[in-house]
Amino acid sequence: MAHRCYCLIFVILAMQQNVFLLYGANGYSGRLIARFAHQYGLQPVLAGRNQQAIVALANELHLPLRIADLNDHTALENSLHDISLVVNAAGPYDLTAKQMIAACMATHTHYIDLNGDLEVFEMIQGYNQEAMEKNIMLLPGAGFDVVPTDCLSLWLKKRMPDADRLEIAFAIIGSRLSRGTAVTTLQKLGMPGACRKNGRIVPEPVGAKGMYVTFPAKAQKVFVMSIPWGDISTAYFSTGIPNIETYTGVSRATWVFLKFQGLFNWLLRTRFMHRIVTKIINSQSPGPGDEQRKKAISLIRAKVSDQQGKTMTAFMRCPEAYDLTALSVLLIAQKILNGQFKPGYQTPASAYGEGLIMEIPGVERELMMDQ
Repeated sequence: MAHRCYCLIFVILAMQQNVFLLYGANGYSGRLIARFAHQYGLQPVLAGRNQQAIVALANELHLPLRIADLNDHTALENSLHDISLVVNAAGPYDLTAKQMIAACMATHTHYIDLNGDLEVFEMIQGYNQEAMEKNIMLLPGAGFDVVPTDCLSLWLKKRMPDADRLEIAFAIIGSRLSRGTAVTTLQKLGMPGACRKNGRIVPEPVGAKGMYVTFPAKAQKVFVMSIPWGDISTAYFSTGIPNIETYTGVSRATWVFLKFQGLFNWLLRTRFMHRIVTKIINSQSPGPGDEQRKKAISLIRAKVSDQQGKTMTAFMRCPEAYDLTALSVLLIAQKILNGQFKPGYQTPASAYGEGLIMEIPGVERELMMDQ
């Protein structure tokens, strides 16, 4: 009898080590994470405020669930009382991260999310000391924003320790934004961009710079323009490189159009325009289908240089961005649940090193010495 009790306790503890709370599980990325979790031997507890959607998904995937509104502090803390890790997949994160992190602090729960917003990374860094005291890790940007770019930046920095400039460009080929990502992007319409100069984040217009770049995996050059990508915060934290610019692939026509954005930023920020764009977004499908994601790829180029003019460039080919996000989140979740974490605020590369991205199937990386 005693032997059976010990076995039962062991099984319960083993199960708890594989369990995490997935908040915002009914969103596009949340659903992918829930669907792929078994590949890493993990069991998500599906959570969110939309009871009808969460219950439907839980019934579909045969997973446990919890309902809690982010603004109901008691319910949120109760949902985490026996949970060691929460994955926040409910954006926009400037509206959700603070509430969830407060609950994590109260319950000593590790926190990771899918954020790509520069300001949110900077905000979460402010919780570093409290998280260290609670012995929990806060790791925003556990998906395509910004795992591959963060790891590639640190990989280059270790090969050029004196690098003082970093340029990151990425392009997603054959896929499109999910509805949730589109809504998050909508919130930033009309807002200024940013880059990092001499260690400080400074504002500059979105698309202030544009250029053609070559990716080995694509025959034609890709036009990219400057944007305030999360690496302006995270890559600085991971590498200490004081000058950072980030770029994304767009059509050259879009870049030229944005050159005149100063004339209509006031319009883009109006509720009227947001309502129009939101209606368009909601009329579309939630995101790319399975077949589209299988065919799509994500391409990254990172370039560092030092004061002597020496440069070094690295390229990376990854799975489609949403697939990569689900896989990287689950990989990091698995590590945390196995006791592999660093207390306080961390980036993917600062917590797990530049090799983290290479643990994801289908990732290829190559280095090119320029000068």
